[in-house]
This record gives sequence, structure tokens and C-alpha cells, in this order.
Amino acid sequence: MVEIHCHGSYLVLQNVLELLLDLGVRLAEPGEFTKRAFLNGRIDLTRAEAVIDVLAAKTRKGVDLAQEQLSGALFDRIEPVRDSLLNMRAVIEVAIDFPDEDVDIISEYDLLARIGSEVERPLLYLLQQAEQGRVYRDGITVVIAGLPNVGKSSLLNTILQEKRALVTEIPGTTRDSIEEYVDICGMPVRLIDTAGIREEAGEVVEELGIQRARELINMADLVLFMVDGSRPLEDGDITLYQSVSHKPVLVVINKIDIAENDDVDLRKLSKDCRSVSVSAREQYNIDILKDQIFKTITAGTDQWEEGGCAPNLRHKLALGKALDACRRAINTLSAGLTIDLIAVDLQDCLDHLGDIVGLTTTEDILDVIFEQFCLGK
Repeated sequence: MVEIHCHGSYLVLQNVLELLLDLGVRLAEPGEFTKRAFLNGRIDLTRAEAVIDVLAAKTRKGVDLAQEQLSGALFDRIEPVRDSLLNMRAVIEVAIDFPDEDVDIISEYDLLARIGSEVERPLLYLLQQAEQGRVYRDGITVVIAGLPNVGKSSLLNTILQEKRALVTEIPGTTRDSIEEYVDICGMPVRLIDTAGIREEAGEVVEELGIQRARELINMADLVLFMVDGSRPLEDGDITLYQSVSHKPVLVVINKIDIAENDDVDLRKLSKDCRSVSVSAREQYNIDILKDQIFKTITAGTDQWEEGGCAPNLRHKLALGKALDACRRAINTLSAGLTIDLIAVDLQDCLDHLGDIVGLTTTEDILDVIFEQFCLGK
């Protein structure tokens, strides 16, 4: 290895690079150094993929999860499962090779218990954590929706702590969507401010903005439905809420700093809607709002903060196939069918886990993985 240190101007670096290329040096391929480490057995495939997760992480939590995977968190969860499968396969092979022995080589009851506790349960846990990995790796989309002039742009500016969107007293100021990424409880959140939605748009540009807002709502992971807390709900609020209620919704009651009475009757929207009262202008309860966004997204997800592995989509698909093979083995064993079929299912489970760590991964899959890297790395 040769390291070249020179002045850091773009022109100097470009000239040095061109000189090296003229001398026969070639540019590294995407992910080449990491790929070499994997092919030479220095790291497994989960650690190799963690390198790109570190580079692409959008939040501190995302970096932490990627670093833990880089240190082997996912590999360390999968390897004991593979060891158990290999051990069970070996015992089953002995039972197949010596069917006439008087001594019971394997107890079907014990085998069934082992498959459930040592294979099925750990795979289920990893699949549950795949959603956590997706959220921290890829982030979520949160759309701010509501009638004109309820404070959507002010909320965007307050959460971002910068004047990203224009704010005026004139309804319909926002004509197009405005989006930025923000870190909320460790999640990279794509926060989108949309045009105020009303039945009768003032002009063609506003109508296009409303159409765009509806499209974004349909793509959202969560809708922040804003209402004006200084006045009772209007028919337009109720109609608009009904049009977005097919998505996860968190109602944000804004302008509580100027609200004289508790005029917002949320029962007109829904009997069980979740809500947060804030003042976007005075920045009241913004941290509570962020916490509620996190809880709404993670609601119903077990062990969200536990563990340090974050399976990606490729891992999730392979884990799902491994779990299916595991359950086929359980069903085969429970039905009292021949032990040869159980051996096939357990081997299938092993192969899918081998795909995750890189033992049985095909060359074309490896090419797809390392093409995501930047040059070198």
C-alpha cells in the first residue's frame, strides 16, 4: 500500500489522480476493499453490509446500530442457530444411516422442543427487529396536513429550528410541499409540510398543491393532522380527517397559546384518536409531540430498544424463508412423517441462514450488495 499526501485543492488532487491513472493504476471498484475482506474470510457478509450502513446512517442511533452490526451483533445471533441446526442434522443423519439399531438415537419430542426453542424462537425475534432496523436505517415519512392557516408551516419551522417555510396570516400561502429530514428520538424522519386542503381552491396553483398534498398523505407512514385550537372544529376539519383516517394519524391541536377555552371536541373526529396540544409559534410541547410521533410509529412493536442487531430487507427475506423451513420441519415432525423429510427442511433452513452471513450467497447477489458502495471502501 502506498499513501500519497499532497495539497488538498481539487485541481492538485485531480492532476495527481490523472498522473497515477496514466501510469497504469486503476480506480477501485465500488466496495472493493470491503469485498476483498469478505472474500478472504476476514469478515462475514453481515459485517460487510454494515460498512455501507455506517456511511449512509442519518442519525446517531442509526450509526450506533450499524456499528454494533459491524462488530458482529447480527452474526452472533445467527451463528448459535446455525450451530443448533448443524447438530440436529448430524443426529438425524445418524438416525437415517442406522435405522435398525435397538437404541433410540433421537427422541422426536426432544427434537421438536429443540427446534422450537433454538431455531423458531430466535428467528422470530430477529424478524421483529427487522422493522426496527428499517426505521432507523431508512427512516419514516411524516406528512403535516390540515386546513389552510392552522399552523402547518410554523410547526415545520419549529421542529427544524429554522425558517424553512414562509409563514403569513394569508390562507393558502404554502402552494407546494416542503420537506426536510429531522432526527426524532433517533429516527430519521422525512417531515413534509403540505398545502392547506380545502374544497374550493383559490386558483390553479393552489389546486395543484392540494392534489400533491393528497398524494403525499397516501405515501406517509404517519399523518400529523393539525387543527386550530383557538376555534371549534369546522366541517372542513371533520371531512378532511375522514379522508386521511386510513393512515396512522396523530392529531396536533395548535395555537393553544391563544386559545381561551377548550373548544376542540375531538369526539367529532374519532372516539379514540391520539392528540397532542402545542403552540408552534411559542414552541410549547414540541418535545412531547416528538415523543408521541416515536410512540405512534413504534406502537405494538415488542422489544423496540433491546438488542443491537438491525436486519435489512435482504436479511428479512432470508429470515422469513428460514422460518418457513423451520415450521415445515415442526409440522413434519408433529405429523409423524419420515425423518428424511425433516432433514431436508432443516438443511433448507441452514441454507437460508447461510445466505445472510455469506456462506451460500450467490455471486450475483454479492454484486448487487457491493454495487451500493461508493468507490473503494
